[in-house]
Amino acid sequence: MGETSEQALRVDFDSSVRLEFHGAKVTSDAGLLAYRELDEAFRLTDSAAEALFDARRGRNTQHSLTALLRQAVYSRLAGYEDTNDAGRLSVDPAMRQLVGERAVSRQAASASEMSRFETDMLTQPPNLETLMGLSARWIDSIQGRDPGHVLILDLDSSVSPTHGDQEGSAYNGHFGCACYHPLFCFNQSGDLERVQLRNGNVHSADDWRSVLEPVVVRYRDKAIRKFFRGDAAFARPDVYEFLEADRYGYVIRLPANARLYREVKNLIQSPPEPPVEEPVVYYASFSYQADSWDRPRRVIAKVAWHPGELLPRLGFVVTNLTWSPQKVVKFYNRRGTAEQWIKEGKHALNWTRLSCHDFVDNQVRLQLFALAYNLGNFLRRLALPE
Repeated sequence: MGETSEQALRVDFDSSVRLEFHGAKVTSDAGLLAYRELDEAFRLTDSAAEALFDARRGRNTQHSLTALLRQAVYSRLAGYEDTNDAGRLSVDPAMRQLVGERAVSRQAASASEMSRFETDMLTQPPNLETLMGLSARWIDSIQGRDPGHVLILDLDSSVSPTHGDQEGSAYNGHFGCACYHPLFCFNQSGDLERVQLRNGNVHSADDWRSVLEPVVVRYRDKAIRKFFRGDAAFARPDVYEFLEADRYGYVIRLPANARLYREVKNLIQSPPEPPVEEPVVYYASFSYQADSWDRPRRVIAKVAWHPGELLPRLGFVVTNLTWSPQKVVKFYNRRGTAEQWIKEGKHALNWTRLSCHDFVDNQVRLQLFALAYNLGNFLRRLALPE
């Protein structure tokens, strides 16, 4: 588009910026200007910085909280996952325009300034609490233009490998490494509603309420249909009761046991005849009450006989939905998209790069990665072609 234009392109957030194409004057991060335009349209970083507390009182303050927050978020969105590259980025023409204010005429923050911002200012309890809620604030701003009629929440944990003597690092047998074990909550649009860093050796559902409840409370008064999906780690009575109290439709994978096997005994005793090339799938729906449940709930089983396999593949989900078994299972299977969004965060943003010693410093880093991820996802779903 720029190469075919006779006149220089301009951006709305700063009318003095002109985009021209000269081989001798280049920046590798000019694409961030598109994200900055979206940021300006919704006042995302402006409103976020206004919510943070600035304890600095000296007259030699070089950059505002807004400028520092922009530099922290945009550098991660561009693939610079920590403050090591801040020195070079401080003089990059694209980064200076993105940060704005004093950076335009001079330079953006140095590596030492960014390090103090992230490890000293943002780790203060009031600022950390605010930072953990900024993703929700941004999502609310976006949804103000297009509120939608449905909410689907997917809760899932992941692994962030650690190295050396990092606070909170522990060996996790499931992942087979020393790590952190963060918990993520996405909505159906791929927006990261909330994320929390946790010690490496905790259970997948540990402290689930701290992540899920703030999201549920935010949407409580909205007249929309609400749903929740989770893997077997969240098959817990307290989760069912919490969702039922807020009138969420839910589908959660249920670990198999002997009693559940007995319910589908007739479907798993012998393979279908004659042999077929495609899997033969059966569904069953029945009422079931585990010893720890306060009442019976609906359970759906899927039995799939695959060609060349001696035994069927069998899975169970617990749900309060009244849909057909096939529709419930299909709806649950779509929670796999949350796993893909986590992979995007890992591979596109490298949000597993949590290399500070102090746990709280890494909590801040993860929240900044979440903001960068959401900004990227907003542009993808609001401005880019499907």
